[in-house]
Amino acid sequence: MAIATRNGAYIGGQWIEGDGERIEVTSPGSGETVGAVTASSEAQVDAAVRAAAAAFPAWRATPILERVDLCRRAYTLCMERNEEIAQMITREMGKTIRESREEMEEYTADHFRRASEDILRHAGQVLPSTQERAGTKRILVVQEPVGVVAAVTPWNFPVDIAGIPIVYGLAAGCTVVWKPSEFAPLCAGMFVELLEDAGFPAGTVNLVHGRGETGSQLVRHPDVASVVFTGSVATGEQVARDAGLKNRVLELGGNGPQIVLADADIEKAADAAITGCFYLAGQCCTAAERILVHSSVQDAFVAALVERVAKLRVGDPLDDATDMGPLSTPATLERTKQHVADAVSKGATMVAGGGSEGQYHEPTVLTGVTSDMRIAQEETFGPVAPIMRFETLDEALEIANETEFGLTAAVFTNDLRAAWRAAEALRHGTVHINETTNYWDQMAPFGGAKKSGAGRELAGWITDALTETKQITFELG
Repeated sequence: MAIATRNGAYIGGQWIEGDGERIEVTSPGSGETVGAVTASSEAQVDAAVRAAAAAFPAWRATPILERVDLCRRAYTLCMERNEEIAQMITREMGKTIRESREEMEEYTADHFRRASEDILRHAGQVLPSTQERAGTKRILVVQEPVGVVAAVTPWNFPVDIAGIPIVYGLAAGCTVVWKPSEFAPLCAGMFVELLEDAGFPAGTVNLVHGRGETGSQLVRHPDVASVVFTGSVATGEQVARDAGLKNRVLELGGNGPQIVLADADIEKAADAAITGCFYLAGQCCTAAERILVHSSVQDAFVAALVERVAKLRVGDPLDDATDMGPLSTPATLERTKQHVADAVSKGATMVAGGGSEGQYHEPTVLTGVTSDMRIAQEETFGPVAPIMRFETLDEALEIANETEFGLTAAVFTNDLRAAWRAAEALRHGTVHINETTNYWDQMAPFGGAKKSGAGRELAGWITDALTETKQITFELG
């Protein structure tokens, strides 16, 4: 089935032309213009929120089985349209077609299936009365949909990450206004068209386009009850200020450490670093942005990593044979180059890669990285493996915890006691033992500590975040 990509806003069940600027989308892989959207004006953002607010009372009262049926219908459509949307994701933001297919098939489509199952099991509680001995009170705790959800989402997983608050919000009885990244707006239109074709009522899902100021206006709107944002720490802090007392989930940046202890399986640790550092050209908040290696195994680990890096195929992201595509934005490329240059100027050694052409940056390995380098403190978001040496577990844990980030960490060891100690000491929202930092499970809580965010996404955790807890007391005496 051919899908006509919409280039304007979707408000109250109608596709309308945006009143703002024309935003052209350029493929980072080929440099060609993929398409364009028109930004939404302040009046259109306001209209989208008002449409969502108007649709909320009827949608929250819709029987849960009807909401589940719509999610299941959307799952079927999503499976049918996966390839077309995956192709658009790759053309828009440059991830390899294999990575885009994974985003659509393993994550986005499954949100519909999992949300339809989770909402049927999202139960309340019956509490005992503890304030008096009469035995005539019954206390119920129920979860009710919070209202209008503002979803402001990034370009690196443009449909998957958006699908979490959108799909779970709809399943829970919320209505949604979505502002996707201006770097990947075309696949957003295709996803909303899928929801429209599945039969979600007018106003339950709305789409507006624009840049940062559009997202800020959406977050500040008084009729928005909950904000779900994924992006940088700086923008997340502004979103938190804009949101005020609204319910919110913020998934922000990371500088994830992968710790390789002396007794680790070096081959497995090197495989994990390839995925952690070079999946999606390093453009993941869960990327392994620092590789901490015990001095006794550093040479062996670096040799294994460099051998694997040499085999990575960098090129056209639409080619099934490509392992790593371009960096998605000029700003991301420039930051990666600056971090590498800063590290080298302060004594790091480049043992693989380092070059760039167009939007492509070679997979790069640096040794001799120290904590005073920008690459060790900031989020690079590019295809670099910075190797840091340590002597003791205590030293590794201190280095791992020294940044403002705390999203995902990984530890490679065969010592259960060391693994347990590290898992407890690492101030990160997720700690993987003998697994890459870029590992996700859709039924596990996802989110970070420190400046890596607030709240948790996925499964029951995102459902909790999009619902209000209400106590109901019955006096039966």
